[in-house]
Amino acid sequence: MKSNKIEPKFVTKFNPRIGLIALATDFMIEKDFIKVIKDKEIDFFVNRIECYNPLTKENLIRMSEEVTKVTSDILPNEEIDCIVYGCTSGTIAAGFESIEKKVKAAKPKAKLTTPSSATIKALKRLNVKKLGIFTPYSKTLNDEIVDFFRNEKFDVVSNSYLDIAADYDIGKVDQDFLFETLSKMEITDADVLFISCTALPVLDIIEKLEKKLNKPVLSSNQALIWDALEKIGKNNDIQGFGKLFSNDWLCFLKKKNISKDL
Repeated sequence: MKSNKIEPKFVTKFNPRIGLIALATDFMIEKDFIKVIKDKEIDFFVNRIECYNPLTKENLIRMSEEVTKVTSDILPNEEIDCIVYGCTSGTIAAGFESIEKKVKAAKPKAKLTTPSSATIKALKRLNVKKLGIFTPYSKTLNDEIVDFFRNEKFDVVSNSYLDIAADYDIGKVDQDFLFETLSKMEITDADVLFISCTALPVLDIIEKLEKKLNKPVLSSNQALIWDALEKIGKNNDIQGFGKLFSNDWLCFLKKKNISKDL
């Protein structure tokens, strides 16, 4: 018998590629991404980074030291269009520039988004300044989140937190409890409610919260997915995940007189 060698034909055009760096203990972030992008022509890849508990600034910085290695292991030697670093408090602790430098060391051409940078971008797009902030973190880490937004020139007028120390417990918070708790937050003076942490099961209740509170609601995963899709040119025709994705959010804000400049 003679074996025949057949020359393969390779694909020359690829879908946009998103590479997610998820915390090893995060239950939610992959699920949330898939809910939003499942019907889009996007290739989605995930690698996980070791998370050190309890969540403290020191442990979050320690975690970030592995970013280059974890990034390089997402399709090694292949290009990724957008790298997503899936940790709000971790980006704030280490600094966006530090995370970006580590990502670029592995994937020089990749764009980067993080929950904190995406949320700042979303808030500026919404043209708002007064925030209500909810976090699941310890008091110390919660205060660092609040300080971050104040340093970015936002007015934090309301803040509540759960005082959870470990990331793996954050993902176990009951969604119905979250909705009830967030619905009762005192955010009368706030333009927007921001819910921090990629591990919280919030994405599915954002639209219901917006109707209940009569205000735009942002979450870490929502803003992160929105910005990642914008960076690869796929941020369109998305329904069910809040005003940030909707074409009518400008009309909503005008109606509520949240911004004078829209």
